[in-house]
Amino acid sequence: MSLPSIAAAEARRLIERGAILVDIRDRDEFAREHIEQARSRPLSTLSEGIDAGGAQHVIFNCRSGMRTRAHAGKLAQVVACEAYILEGGLDAWKRAGLPVHTDKRQPLELMRQVQLAAGGAVLLGAVLGATLTPWFYLLCGAVGAGLMLAGATGFCGLARALQLMPWNRSLRT
Repeated sequence: MSLPSIAAAEARRLIERGAILVDIRDRDEFAREHIEQARSRPLSTLSEGIDAGGAQHVIFNCRSGMRTRAHAGKLAQVVACEAYILEGGLDAWKRAGLPVHTDKRQPLELMRQVQLAAGGAVLLGAVLGATLTPWFYLLCGAVGAGLMLAGATGFCGLARALQLMPWNRSLRT
């Protein structure tokens, strides 16, 4: 079952009339930036369902709308009222000039930290391999192997290591 999409302006009107807005991104993403009225309910916790508290409409959002669209079938099953996907997600909400809550004191999302660290390590290995010794190309290979392992198994050692860093204290569970 697919959920219909609604534009940011229509979503805001529904929210003003009592609709519930549910942000399905991970808590670290939500902590850094979210739509002010949104409730955080990561995808991994949605099997319990959502208590709409008598609301007639639930609107799901993520950063760009891709995650909500990809999981529309699951999202439709966790509510007992009309449900929608916020077309374009948080990004479209911001483009429409609607208010968001931003907390720059929160660390970057963990996956962005992984991307920065992996990209930096590959760049460093390539530069050092080209200028000092080809042995540094092994760093590029190790990062590539780690990313392939993460993609194949869902386990990302770099993410686990970054989660232990002092700036990510709030991400530890």
